[in-house]
Amino acid sequence: MTGVRIDGNTLRLPGGVAVRFIRTLRLPETGTHPLPPGLGEFPLRRVADHADRVPEAWRARGGVMLPVYLREAMWLSFGGTTEPAALQVGVGKVCAVSGEPWSERLARKPQNYVVLPRQPWLDGINSGTGTVKQFVAVPLGLGATVEGQVTGEEVWGGVQLQSFSLAEEPLARWRESRERERATRAPMHAPSFGAAPQMMAAPQMAAAPVPAAPAGMGLGVGGSMRQEVYKDDRPLSDWAERPGGRVFVHLVTPPQWRRITGEEPPPSPVDRAAYTQAGLPWYDYYDQDAEDLAPADALEGVKPVGDWLGDDHAPWQEPYPAQVLPLKDAPGKPVEDGDW
Repeated sequence: MTGVRIDGNTLRLPGGVAVRFIRTLRLPETGTHPLPPGLGEFPLRRVADHADRVPEAWRARGGVMLPVYLREAMWLSFGGTTEPAALQVGVGKVCAVSGEPWSERLARKPQNYVVLPRQPWLDGINSGTGTVKQFVAVPLGLGATVEGQVTGEEVWGGVQLQSFSLAEEPLARWRESRERERATRAPMHAPSFGAAPQMMAAPQMAAAPVPAAPAGMGLGVGGSMRQEVYKDDRPLSDWAERPGGRVFVHLVTPPQWRRITGEEPPPSPVDRAAYTQAGLPWYDYYDQDAEDLAPADALEGVKPVGDWLGDDHAPWQEPYPAQVLPLKDAPGKPVEDGDW
């Protein structure tokens, strides 16, 4: 399967899907919180470019790698997606949306994908009504990952992404509707952005390699936050039957990153209490036209990584209401109009 590229720190999959991995503040493991901020992108490097320094299993799986600290949190940004797409997100080959085993097919009962561009980001596993539990990095071998808790084994680790485009006829209809919309708009001068960035060659993905001894990191969960995972409003038959592209994202510790790439990893995560005390923003996102998926049964019982790594002693201060900025629709009832 081909067509996956790295463009800077963005993964580009077929169908115009763009995914970035964003560093963020780790939430407390109790309570439900607003969306934490983005604090920069994780760097991405191709496994194939460092084949002589990575474990054999990584070479077999191909893909890309990124450096992450123990107990560091991340979220996935889907900004820049150009056409409707379905994206499967796996954590140790467990679907982060449905809790079901990784599949090369889209499913609706339960839904095992997010719909782009309606889903602007994903901060964690779909584990509660209108909430997710934050993605948090943890070493393999402790049993603390989502993979370990759901399957009882820790074999894969990392993050898996797989994209599906609309089928030929639905895609043609969508493109025609977009052309009609553009035709009704006033013409505008298109800005110039210079030459397109150079993209790297497609990583090679091995089909179902034999699992090797665990190496690297996986994703467990931290605190809960207010975020909806949106239900697909298209018929399942609108989507292509087979994925257009897939990629395995390996998570490595900062020492591993330094040894493998010769590069310095990003600095350690920002202190969340200092961030909040400085009056910097947190976020709330609400789409009044979208329907939230029901929580995934297999993911509701996933426990936070603190159950394995010990209590979180970092100080915490709740953001003031004025620090929580609404994005898109303001939650609540629609505004009613009256006589003028």
